[in-house]
Amino acid sequence: MSVRRWSGLVVAVALALGGVTACGSKSASDLGDPATVLKTAEQKLEDTSGVTLTLTTDNLPDGVQGVQGASGTVTDAPAFDGTLTAVTSAGSFPVPIKAVGGKVYAQIPLTFGWSDVDPGDYGAPDPAQLLSADQGIPAILAATTDVKKGDDVRGGKDNKEVLTTYTGNVPESAAAHLIPGATGDFTASYGITPEGELRTAELTGTFYAGKPSMTYTMTVDDYGTSKDITAP
Repeated sequence: MSVRRWSGLVVAVALALGGVTACGSKSASDLGDPATVLKTAEQKLEDTSGVTLTLTTDNLPDGVQGVQGASGTVTDAPAFDGTLTAVTSAGSFPVPIKAVGGKVYAQIPLTFGWSDVDPGDYGAPDPAQLLSADQGIPAILAATTDVKKGDDVRGGKDNKEVLTTYTGNVPESAAAHLIPGATGDFTASYGITPEGELRTAELTGTFYAGKPSMTYTMTVDDYGTSKDITAP
């Protein structure tokens, strides 16, 4: 390869890399200081018609009857339609859940049809309230203190988004919106998109009294989702 052709190749590669960098330079930090970014994420959740949400943990303490995971659609009705994976003395099993009109319904294994249930019996909140300003994820963001910006990382569906990480502390009164048995202070880590949407969240602390600290991981996608969720 001639020197001229080699030089042209180097320039082309440099321009291509520069284009990637330019496209990827936008981040949540462009929205303002850390407190402003979390406020933006809070408002985005309060304003959306609905989202799809997943909640998981890999380290539910031994002997705990509680939530191992959940997934579904949450709307501003408020309502929820999805599945709760609960751990009880009888084992771990997925439970189809609908929450609407202030009531929560479940298809309990080995029973016929839908039953009116108290989500507290499963160590869970009313999932229909997860977008509410005073009882849901927005309330957790609003209560986060000592917020600090971290690194930009790849995330979201197929790792196609640039998420800016933010860390902070969450009091038990706010963490209890996620798991009612939460006690003590919690550490939080959030992944925020350049548009200010909360995409990921991790809360670490004592969710079940007398048990070791553990972490719940949440993903929030599909802002603007609409779904007509009715009582079964």
